[in-house]
Amino acid sequence: MADETPETQDDPARGERIAKWLARAGVASRREAERLIEEGRVSIAGKKVTTPATFIQPGDAVQVNGKLVANHERTRLFRYHKPRGLVTTHRDPEGRPTVFEQLPPGLPRLISVGRLDLNSEGLLLLTNDGALARQLELPSQGWVRRYRVRVNGHPDPYSLSVLARGITVDGVRYGPIEATLDTKQGDNAWLTMSLQEGKNRELRRVLAHLGFQVSRLIRLAYGPFQLGILPKGAAEEVNGKIMREQLGVAVPTHQEKRKAAKPAES
Repeated sequence: MADETPETQDDPARGERIAKWLARAGVASRREAERLIEEGRVSIAGKKVTTPATFIQPGDAVQVNGKLVANHERTRLFRYHKPRGLVTTHRDPEGRPTVFEQLPPGLPRLISVGRLDLNSEGLLLLTNDGALARQLELPSQGWVRRYRVRVNGHPDPYSLSVLARGITVDGVRYGPIEATLDTKQGDNAWLTMSLQEGKNRELRRVLAHLGFQVSRLIRLAYGPFQLGILPKGAAEEVNGKIMREQLGVAVPTHQEKRKAAKPAES
């Protein structure tokens, strides 16, 4: 996990801080949880929480907007193949269909790791742990996001190689982008592009600056997680072994789950 500051560290004797608990419960990111607290929308045992430094103990009744929040499950992570035409948000003020309205049935409440815009598709990571989502979004994580991109026109290799040094577009500085020309199809071309930063609509804006309009954008990988052959609209849980190896997340093994479920001997 990302480094904690003294203000956000838990005290084992006192419990877990409420903002972190809400993030782990999948209610909101830690920053959004702090905003909910500031707005007076969070309470413990009927008493309004006034600071995100408030500690919570197991069994405490937490409410957000007057509704009880269930204790969080173990940390879970899913790969989801986002189709085009969905916005990555729980509610859209324009009434457009959202990712979370279209998820397969039976999944827990999830939040996204970063976003894919309306017309982008491909791999989107989803988790029930807001703290994990925040960690995976940090540029300091150093994870490469890899995309397959179709553009109108035929970029030359030199114009693409310039992106490896970073580029400034309309006053916004974008970090290094690795881009290669894969194939040409009529008036279009397919590119493979990789970056670590992932600012809003970064690839579309950078390519438009070079004179090329993106007609399709598919995310193939986010760090060690691959889209692979996952069908559109499908979600698949990342298994515990990979969670432990790639993320350092303490996920119980199958044997540990069986041991925990076994009645204690008298």
